[in-house]
Formats: sequence, C-alpha cells, structure tokens
Amino acid sequence: MDTFAYKLIGVVIYLGALVALGIAASKRMKGLSDYFVGGKRLGFLAVAFSARATGESAWLLLGLTGMGATVGLKAFWVVGGEFIGVAAAWFLLAGRFKRLTDKYDSITVPDYLESRFRDGSQNLRKVAAIALLIFVTIYVSAQIDATGKAFESFLGWNYFAGAITGFVVVLAYITTGGFIAVVWSDVFQGSLMFFGLTLLPIVALISVGGIGPVMAGLEAQDPALVSWLGTTEVTGTAIASVMGLLLIGLGFLGSPQIFVRFLALRSEKEISKGAAVALTWTLLAEIGAVLIGMIGRYVFTKDLGEDVLPQLVEHVMPPMVVGLYIAIVLAAIMSTVDSLLVLAGSAAVRDVYQKILHPELKDEDLVRVSRTLTVLLAIASLAVAMTVAVVQEDRTVFWFVIFGWSGIAATFCPTMILSLYWSKFTAKGALAAMISGFLAVPFFKFLGPNLPGIGELIKASGELPPAFLVSFLVAVLVSLMDKQGVERLPGMDVELEEAAKKLP
Repeated sequence: MDTFAYKLIGVVIYLGALVALGIAASKRMKGLSDYFVGGKRLGFLAVAFSARATGESAWLLLGLTGMGATVGLKAFWVVGGEFIGVAAAWFLLAGRFKRLTDKYDSITVPDYLESRFRDGSQNLRKVAAIALLIFVTIYVSAQIDATGKAFESFLGWNYFAGAITGFVVVLAYITTGGFIAVVWSDVFQGSLMFFGLTLLPIVALISVGGIGPVMAGLEAQDPALVSWLGTTEVTGTAIASVMGLLLIGLGFLGSPQIFVRFLALRSEKEISKGAAVALTWTLLAEIGAVLIGMIGRYVFTKDLGEDVLPQLVEHVMPPMVVGLYIAIVLAAIMSTVDSLLVLAGSAAVRDVYQKILHPELKDEDLVRVSRTLTVLLAIASLAVAMTVAVVQEDRTVFWFVIFGWSGIAATFCPTMILSLYWSKFTAKGALAAMISGFLAVPFFKFLGPNLPGIGELIKASGELPPAFLVSFLVAVLVSLMDKQGVERLPGMDVELEEAAKKLP
C-alpha cells in the first residue's frame, strides 16, 4: 500500500469517527441547555481536554510549529505565556465564574454579564453578541483556511476542495449533537493532538542524534535562532516582540469559547482536577510544537514555515503513521471550528433571537433555529476564508488566527476579570470596555504600526496587549465616574465574597 493510500485511510477513519460522535451525542440532547452547554453536567476530564483543544486550533499544529522553524528559541515565549494564561484562568477565575453562573442560571456568557450587572437595557447582551458574531466568523474562517492548507500539504488536494470537505464534516456533527458532540469530539481530538505533538519530536530527535546537534546546526544557520530574543542585539523592538508573544495568554482570561466550558462543569469540585490536566497538556504539547519547528529547520536547513510539520512527519515517520498525522492536524482545526460555531450560534439564537427579538419563545422551541443559524454562520465564515485565500496568497495561519483571537479577548477578557473581582464595576463601565476593546483591535492592527514614535513597538507586540490595556483602563475610568451605576448594584460585594470562597 502506498503512502497516499495510508493518508486517505487515516482521514476517512478520522472524519467517520467525528460523524459517529455527533450521532451518539444527539441522543443525549433534549433542549437548548444541552445544545449550548451540555446541560451543565460535564466532568473535569472532558472539560479540560475540550478547553485545551478549543483554545489551540490550527495555530498550534501549523502556526506554532512554523514559528519554531522561523524564529527558533524565541517561540518558547508563547509556551510560557499560554501556560500562565491557562493557569490563571483555571485557578483565579474558573471557580468564581462557575459559582456566579450557577447562581444566575446562565447558559451563555452574555447571560452572565446581563445578570451580573442587572442590565435591563440589554445593551451588554447586544454588544457581546455582535462582537462574538464578527470575531468568531473571522476566527472560524482562519480555521477553514487552515483546513484547505492541510489537505493541500498532506494529500495534494486542491485547496478549495479540502477546505469545503472539512467544513461539511464539522457542520454534520455539530448540528446533529450540539455542545455535547463538540466536547466528546474535543476529547478525541485533544488526545490526538497531545499524542502527535509529544511523539514526533521524540522520534525526530532520536533520528538526528539528540538536541545538541540541532542547536549547533541552528546556530550555524543563523545565531538568532538560538537567541531567546530572536536577535543577536537587545533592542526595544525585540523586547516588545517577546512581550507580545508572552501576553498571548491574556486571551485565556475570559474568552467566551473557553469560559463556556467552565460553565458546563457539573461541579466546582472538578476545577482543581481539570486544571492539572489542562496545564500538563499545555506544557508538553506546546513544547513539542516548538521543538518540531526547530528540528525541521535543522533537518531541512531552510525555513519551511507552516509546512514544517507535514514535511518532518514524512521524513521521519513510516507511511502508515503519516495518515494519523493528517487526522491530528485536522483535529486541531476542527476542535476549534466546532466550538466557535456553537458559541456563535448561542450568541445569535439565545442572546439575540430569543432574549431580544422573541422573549416569548421557550428554550425547547429553539434547537431547530439554532441548527439553522449555525449553518448560516458557518457559510459566512467559509465565504470569508475563500475571499481571503483569493486576495492574500502570502497569509499565514498564525497571524490570521491571532487577529480573531485578539478581537474576542480584548472585547471580553478585561470585563470578565473585573466582573469577578471588583464590586464597583458598573454596566456602563462594562459596556464602554467591551466597545473600546472591540474597536481597539482593528485600530492597533491596521493603524497602530503607522503611529509616529511607537508604531514599531506596536507592530512588534501585536494588537492584543495594547487593545487589552485600553479596554481595561476604560472599564475602570468609566465605572469610577458612574456613581448612579454603583448604586444600582446592591449586594454585589456579598455575591463576590460568596464566589471567592475556597472551593469545597
């Protein structure tokens, strides 16, 4: 059997398994709560794997491995930033968030925000829903783009045919099984990702004689590859670039696609166990991703960018294993696509269609509507991906994904953090913070690099850190000036004290 046949068998088995999970999950889905949060009855292992698989996406398998090949040691700052972000999310925020969302009976993040701020105007829900619909569409389109690239790299398929194939399979299982199907598939896909990212660098290092020859070879190619700053000179721009990579972890501190997993836990007692699983997964899988890029750069003596993982797999693995790695790359992509589409569906159906336009409708009447709108959002994401593929051939998965990630993070994370820790945080402050974070991301992405004096630093750090800071400062300043808003938050000190109690 030739290599292509093994590849095709691996892909078919993987895609078939996803559809089977969707069918099985559909039998456990009885209403809207099941469709969007699995009925709040999930255990720590499922939630930990689902949160990590969702939080990583194509950028880990293709983007971070490619970054390791391009910049070498400097890419490990991303690993450190993600580890810190995941730890802070689980240990500092998850317990409070779970306790408050159970108290408010929330099934979406906008549900929580509206209840937390006693917001009768529904403005917070509207802004949250709009932000999710826009940035989730961008984020999902980046994953669809990566699907096309994966099929193109591994199987030699036409890019557009590969992207559409992955798109159809994801739709098949999420519209069938909803959030439960997403979580079950995430456990399966997260396990594949972990296995693939830890096994490949071990096999590759054995084949080249260990880490010593790799480091020596990289230094011979370019001394910057073995510098933690990514350059042989210490400059302000180099430091800003490192800080930008380290602060990527900010996105874990309140992004709805991550926090809806905490909301779905069956008990607060699951949090500490889930944190241990999530942190182990993060550390080992991401170190493996960077090492894959560095080893690939050494083996091929050139920067293959985001093609480094497919090329290294073909170089060191037997043909039957190559098919498995196609499934692993697709798992990284689809585990994020499915989660984001369910999240966007919840924003469209629960937070706009039901709560704003048709409050008389009951939850059990909305599952069909949820499926329809999820399909429409997926089609919109597909259209964006296809358009970008046509007009920008030199795009990379890493930075395409980071823009969508940054938009969600800057809009929600400062508001989520302050809502869990500051009792004087008002609805006006939250609304201003979300709008400013939402607008700051495209500003710092497209206009920030051209600002005199600081443009180079903004370009080096990326759009997330400055946008996050703007949103946080606006939240604090507007809340401090909103005396009437503070008066409308009776009992919030008590609620936050209750949420801050040690987990049982």
